[in-house]
Amino acid sequence: SLSALAQKTTVASPNQKISVELFNTQESETGEWFLKVKYLHQDKTSEVIPQIALGLARSDQDFSKQLKFLKVGKVVSINEKYTAIHGKRSECSNLANEIVISFQNPSKAKLNLILRAYNDGVAFRYEFPEKSGSFVVKDELTAYSIPDSTQRWLEKFNPANEGLYSTLKDGKVQQDWGYPALFNTPGKDCWYLIHEAGLDRNYCGTKLSNAADKTKYKLTFPDQWNGRGKGESQPTISLPWKSPWRVVVVGSLADIVESTLVDDVCPPSVIAKTDWIKPGVASWNYWSDNHGTRSYKTVCAFADLAADMGWPYTLLDWEWDGMGDGGKLEDALKYIQKKGIKPLMWYNSGGDHTWVASTPKDRMLTHENRVEEFTKLKKLGVVGVKIDFFESEKQDMIKYYLDILDDAAQFEMLVYFHGCLVPRGWARTYPNLMTYEGVRGTEWYNNGPEFTATAPEHNAVLPFTRNVVGAMDYTPVTFTNSQFPHITSYGHELALSVLFESGIQHFADRPEGYYALPDAAKTFLRTVPNAWDDTKLLDGYPGKDVTIARRKGNDWYVGGISADNMREKRKKLSFGFLPEGVKYKLTLIADGNHDKEFSTQYLVVDNTSVVDVKMLRRGGFVASLKPMK
Repeated sequence: SLSALAQKTTVASPNQKISVELFNTQESETGEWFLKVKYLHQDKTSEVIPQIALGLARSDQDFSKQLKFLKVGKVVSINEKYTAIHGKRSECSNLANEIVISFQNPSKAKLNLILRAYNDGVAFRYEFPEKSGSFVVKDELTAYSIPDSTQRWLEKFNPANEGLYSTLKDGKVQQDWGYPALFNTPGKDCWYLIHEAGLDRNYCGTKLSNAADKTKYKLTFPDQWNGRGKGESQPTISLPWKSPWRVVVVGSLADIVESTLVDDVCPPSVIAKTDWIKPGVASWNYWSDNHGTRSYKTVCAFADLAADMGWPYTLLDWEWDGMGDGGKLEDALKYIQKKGIKPLMWYNSGGDHTWVASTPKDRMLTHENRVEEFTKLKKLGVVGVKIDFFESEKQDMIKYYLDILDDAAQFEMLVYFHGCLVPRGWARTYPNLMTYEGVRGTEWYNNGPEFTATAPEHNAVLPFTRNVVGAMDYTPVTFTNSQFPHITSYGHELALSVLFESGIQHFADRPEGYYALPDAAKTFLRTVPNAWDDTKLLDGYPGKDVTIARRKGNDWYVGGISADNMREKRKKLSFGFLPEGVKYKLTLIADGNHDKEFSTQYLVVDNTSVVDVKMLRRGGFVASLKPMK
């Protein structure tokens, strides 16, 4: 009977390479239930995750220990296409096979498990199908068993999600970990990335913890101290209810990097008219001068930079409400718009959940506050807001994030979250959500000396981890130094404009840093897109090196970096990703003789071409490819 049960409760991906199976260790139709993820690679099927524990503990009763299997529905094909305004790919597909498995607990209360297998991973969620009722979820028992000798890249959890990734071979380090978490199976034949998506007002954000058992990474609710202790760490749910999706992206490293699965599982856009949502590059004065927006002259200089470089936006960071040095906010906004640039403005999220007193504060805190502020901003010609210091992923804060997005959409206002959670797929539902911080970015050159030495490896981890799951405002491409210096080469810094994806890309250097560049590099930064039609990982390994190609229209852009501290690298760059029979004009900008020099080549290539590229220690390169008429 167990074999028959297993056959009924396995679902495979449309291409049959990935499958997920329900099983019970007691060989019974009642008890604790688990999932197993398998992957077919080179005619060999291997277990990717041998066991994922399932279940929930609700305030009124338990849905884990004694769940009785009732039935499994027929396999349903999910086949949905959608267009993304910004991100790693414009034409996306939500393609999967789905089954719904029904259980009941000893009280005969129902729990459904919705299970999907995709060509690039699996996703599952819980459902309470009853039509009414409100309950507290005391605990979620979802836990991923990860065998030792599984290589893993994990970031210690912190509410701002601004840590460094650690590389580990086992679970000996026991603590809370943030999303996303990257793993390579012991046999090295499969990679997988664990995350969550589709988080809504009816739940809280979660993290992973192996504190209780080093081999199991269990979903864990926020700590009560998060957000200064405000809000409840356990979510209150209203029935009928579906949990967020538990997502595991599975396959090769290229499958991981190129996946849009986190967005795919989320609801479609709630914004009908989207022609006002325009991705682009912004100049940003905070990195080079933490108090830059207090100065009207500095704000004007960064508006001039954006105009000169052809970037559509400039960001006025904190302290704009105290602007002086020749003009006030209204004067600065008039100057910016006279240059043909669109202004974005910073806000403190406000409220008792943050210790930070920086102003303006509390203007985004309530619906009434937001309506009043967005009304003012529209009259002033401001097109977007950066909102900072959320400091919690409790349910009240998730509601706050989504309320901001709803209200902003009504005023056709772009949104950028800072000091925040990592993406959960919201950009599909709210395409006016342009980017998130949720990363250790260039600001950390101002926070202490440690980022100088750690940045090269960190930069080579992010394309395989944080940036996989959504837009990442690292604020890249800085050539001059702020409080603490770079050891990355100019070629490395230039490459980050392609490697890191963000719906609004804030290039963070001071104007003279860009004006001093040679013409080829300056031209590249004037024209490089930041929203893409396609993305391909060409090669790389987390923390060592990475090369990514991205397409916009018919043009391709390539960025590559090395984190090697010891030696320069010679790389053979192959153009097999190009379409057959088309010749392209290649502009290749690589490291020169030293780390502050470029070497530029102009060549004609096609999809059979291979070009030698030199990368210095901690070096990098970019390439642009335009089809020849």
